[in-house]
Amino acid sequence: MQSSAHPQRPETHPRTVALGAFAGTALEWYDYYVYGTAAALVFNSQFFPELSPLAGTMASFATFGVGFVARPLGAAVFGHLGDRYGRRRILMVTVVLIGVVTGCIGLLPTYAQIGVAAPILLATLRLLQGISVGGEWSGAATLAVEHAPKEKRGIYGVMPQMGSPVGSLTATAVFTLVSLLPDAQFESWGWRIPFLLGFPLLLVALWVRSRVDESPVFQKMLSQQRDAKRPLVELIRTSGWRLVVGVAVSFVGIGGYYLCGTFLVNYGSDTAGIDRTVLLNAATLASFINLCLYPLFGKIADRVGAGPVAVWGAAASAVAAFPIFWLVGLGTPAGVAAGLVIGVVLVSVSYAACGQLLSEMFTSEVRYSGVGLSYNVSGAISGFVPLAATALLAATGESLWPVAVMLLVFSLITLFAAVAAQRLRVAEL
Repeated sequence: MQSSAHPQRPETHPRTVALGAFAGTALEWYDYYVYGTAAALVFNSQFFPELSPLAGTMASFATFGVGFVARPLGAAVFGHLGDRYGRRRILMVTVVLIGVVTGCIGLLPTYAQIGVAAPILLATLRLLQGISVGGEWSGAATLAVEHAPKEKRGIYGVMPQMGSPVGSLTATAVFTLVSLLPDAQFESWGWRIPFLLGFPLLLVALWVRSRVDESPVFQKMLSQQRDAKRPLVELIRTSGWRLVVGVAVSFVGIGGYYLCGTFLVNYGSDTAGIDRTVLLNAATLASFINLCLYPLFGKIADRVGAGPVAVWGAAASAVAAFPIFWLVGLGTPAGVAAGLVIGVVLVSVSYAACGQLLSEMFTSEVRYSGVGLSYNVSGAISGFVPLAATALLAATGESLWPVAVMLLVFSLITLFAAVAAQRLRVAEL
């Protein structure tokens, strides 16, 4: 039995638990959006100037993709540690690593200063980001749900998801401000500011999270000497089917987002020739709508359960798949923007239920590992969704109906998985 769990303080306020779960994931998503924007705008010239513009951009996005590949590794490592030594302690580690690495990217020398070492260091930092992120969301969701009273698991479980729209809105605002600088100054040092903000944001997240105690579920597990010595092995041995279902439950919320968000921004700009500002404004509007709706989805989950919310969201995404891409196919700014907003909001309904639904599928001995691998394996697969959609577009003469079929398939996968997940709930939570 491990004896290092942080002692529980009964006076811990529910808002503190919710804010603690939210703080780290907001920083996580801030990093995601800042890095993705920088990879699109400036990394090609700063770290890959010897390549052609197209090859440099592809190399920049390759470093972006490294983070997705690393996430399941982080989920396995931090999930094991979280199930052995406590959710709170490991979440302190992940949030520090995310913030420090984000800030360090802002301090990196460029290719002009240190040559090929610059892109190598960039890729290394991105790898560390991916590993740390692999343990962040799952730990936050687990800690929040394990702290929650039974009748409030929905609203607690949705708090980590709220980090996504907040991170998006914050990153967009910061990059919008620094992009007002003259081009020479933006290229020289302005792009570094969003990354350097990772340091003060880390301090805020760390302070909030330090006020949250270890989950009572984990402490009870330790007091009963039920801690698993090898959580990952136990997870595969006893809960392999639950893990498969968990990956599928997460799929439309993650893969559907990359399809309706990331892919459509690129399609609208490069294929439909729409001003990128219109598309970014649409993405910002979708993030704001989700920020407002997530608490509502959490309250609904408290009334009817997370499973029905995930099923309804997946069903709505399936029904809307072809209408969404019909709107996009009009090729007008209003059509593409409307398709993007509707798509992102609908796939986010199932995503809102993920924290609670996944946490309820695994026993406390392997919960951190199970939630983490479910979410991050789905995320690693989903990272290739924009590439697959682009390839389909090219292979079919820029026809969007195969992409609509992709969204339909993603939705049906999550719908059936959410039905199965309700049957796999564990009784102890």
